[in-house]
Amino acid sequence: MVTRRAFLDTVAIGAAGLAVGSTAKSYAQILGSNDRLNFAVIGLNSRAYAHLSALKANSKSARITHVCDVDSIILARYAGNVQRAMGYAPATERDFRNVLASKDVDAITIATPDHWHTPIAIKGLKASKHVYVEKPCSHNPAEGALLVEAQRKYKKFVQMGTQQRSSPHTIEIVEKIHNGLIGRPYYAKAWYSNTRKSIGFGKEVTVPSHLDWDLWQGPAPRQSYKDNVQPYNWHWFRTWGTGEALNNGTHEVDVCRWALGVDYPQSVTSSGGRYQFKDDWQFYDTLLTNFNYPDKMIDWEGKSCQGMKFYNRDRGSVIMGTTGSILVDRDGYEIYDLHGKKTSEFKVGGQTSSSDLIGADSMTDAHFANFIAAIRTGAKLNAPVSVGNVAVTMLQLSNIAWEVNRELRLDSADGKIQDDPNAMKLWGRDYQPGWAPTL
Repeated sequence: MVTRRAFLDTVAIGAAGLAVGSTAKSYAQILGSNDRLNFAVIGLNSRAYAHLSALKANSKSARITHVCDVDSIILARYAGNVQRAMGYAPATERDFRNVLASKDVDAITIATPDHWHTPIAIKGLKASKHVYVEKPCSHNPAEGALLVEAQRKYKKFVQMGTQQRSSPHTIEIVEKIHNGLIGRPYYAKAWYSNTRKSIGFGKEVTVPSHLDWDLWQGPAPRQSYKDNVQPYNWHWFRTWGTGEALNNGTHEVDVCRWALGVDYPQSVTSSGGRYQFKDDWQFYDTLLTNFNYPDKMIDWEGKSCQGMKFYNRDRGSVIMGTTGSILVDRDGYEIYDLHGKKTSEFKVGGQTSSSDLIGADSMTDAHFANFIAAIRTGAKLNAPVSVGNVAVTMLQLSNIAWEVNRELRLDSADGKIQDDPNAMKLWGRDYQPGWAPTL
């Protein structure tokens, strides 16, 4: 028996293979139907295991030839998992530049810390590789704009890892919203809740022998090694991470703006703080941010250390319109009338948890299938970086609004901050000499 979910997955992936996107300008980009793409996975902790799962699910079209990480323990562990999952051993590298120099690699996937996303992606494009980059695609708005420009210059495919863009039920319900299911949509609320623990106060210690700390830092200004940063807590330090808004808010805010049919807002406000613990964490653990448009609004509420759910969900989005509302998350959707009475629903069958740091699922499998179809046949990407970067920039702007503690007025064409030169100084960042990304 073919389930509705399986049918939708087949239709979505099949349609992706048939669609021809504007990115594919020449037959030089289109591979033979019997060729498998050679992938290199760069950055091998947490989310990289979802990349492995997705590439295994698409193994008829792709194989993992190279894996790369600056930590030799993480590298060896991941390579072993690739061999067990795929039945062959990939080449291992500690320096991503050696991967990019290989003519055997067709595409790279990037699951490194955030400060590396744009620099590696641009170097990959320069080396004629297609790029799958996890969200956020950049560490700051200037990088995001540069990456979009680089993709246009080098004309390779760049897919951002907002995998809900390839979720069949999300595609379906967004299309229904656009076709008037809840009248005129005008307000969207998104949220994320987790119960993260304190990261404590790090101590300067000798760099472990298995870690290349200098290369780990790469484009970021150099700091001494502390024992509470690697391999995950870098998320909460500004020089490497981007906070919970970019770590998780990117997904739902992207769905909200997709459903409302909006791009950059006219203004953004943010309020919050680090309330749960006193430690080295440099961002908020609680944040309320609003994106305001002429006739629409999006807000995101992030709670890193308080697990109170909305609608009995750790994360999700509610889209409200003139005749009803839609509750949508990774596990399905629910339709409500104007009075808040549920009239219909669709469930995938599972339940997403915010404690899952890997996120291997059918959405990611489909997102990789779409990326592979783009490279092989010229299919239209579901989350090209030019689209994904909008939500990323919006949430980076919410970080800036939080840091300067005032409303930011924006140019709705590109998101740049207007009439606030001090806030605009945070549009970019300082780089370690010789490491700044360039076209």
